[in-house]
Amino acid sequence: MAFTTYLQHKVLDYVLGTTAYTAPTTVYIGLFTTATGIGGTGTEVSGGGYARKAMTFDSAASGTADNASIVEFDEATSSWGTVTHTAVFDALTVGNMLMEDELATSKTIASGDIFRFQAGDFDVTLT
Repeated sequence: MAFTTYLQHKVLDYVLGTTAYTAPTTVYIGLFTTATGIGGTGTEVSGGGYARKAMTFDSAASGTADNASIVEFDEATSSWGTVTHTAVFDALTVGNMLMEDELATSKTIASGDIFRFQAGDFDVTLT
């Protein structure tokens, strides 16, 4: 996943002692139907029972942190379209996009479908 410009600036300021940064205690995963970008862009799914989901991570090992447990979105009550990208946020709604990436495989979500990440399938790597 790529750090957004927002998070890049926060990390640099923190590491260089310019400005304190308090990391969020909970991060949330959002799903997108268009490309995201480090500027915090993209079209997030909306309506149809969609809401971001909280995700917890294992401690980083070998340069990667993985989701610690299954993350399951609520059942779609209407089409969400084709989910192509995902992002990590510091808030359940609005907030700041922290990281973003393209899914390995896009997934079309129709009414009645449930989108999920199995434990260990959502990888965050700092490069």
